[in-house]
Amino acid sequence: MDKINNLPLSDNTDKKEFYKTLNGQLKSLLENETHPIPNLANASALLNLALADINWVGFYLLKNDELLLGPFQGKPACIHIPIGKGVCGTAVASAQSQVVPDVHAFPGHIACDSASNSEIVIPIFAGNRIVGVLDIDSPEYNRFDRSDLDGLEEFTRILACGCNWDEII
Repeated sequence: MDKINNLPLSDNTDKKEFYKTLNGQLKSLLENETHPIPNLANASALLNLALADINWVGFYLLKNDELLLGPFQGKPACIHIPIGKGVCGTAVASAQSQVVPDVHAFPGHIACDSASNSEIVIPIFAGNRIVGVLDIDSPEYNRFDRSDLDGLEEFTRILACGCNWDEII
């Protein structure tokens, strides 16, 4: 754990460099562990420490044709999300990341925390199948941009490769 530094993203931080460092820290956390639950728990804690202006970060895992709440940091959250519903369910149904600058304008948004105003959701692929999503909410409108999308998609690729998903699926 001594390899992990708190790197809050400030206005002066170069996002590409920030995500390069963050993703390197994730690789360190994944060393010698392949079980998804502790890896997702540490990944959510890492993101919560590193990302500024967020109020929820965590994972939903695909189970029995729905998303089931996994490890997270933040207020209690929705436990079950149907595929195709809300931002998380839409990410799974479309197999594409979702960047939502204003969740209140997103049709069918599921409001687990009324303080959330923007959201980013990244599907996690194990091979060709989706095993879950990374979900991050912010109280700020337009919090997430292309650099966040690129950095967090790489984050989920590293996480997907570092886990043995057969242990929980």
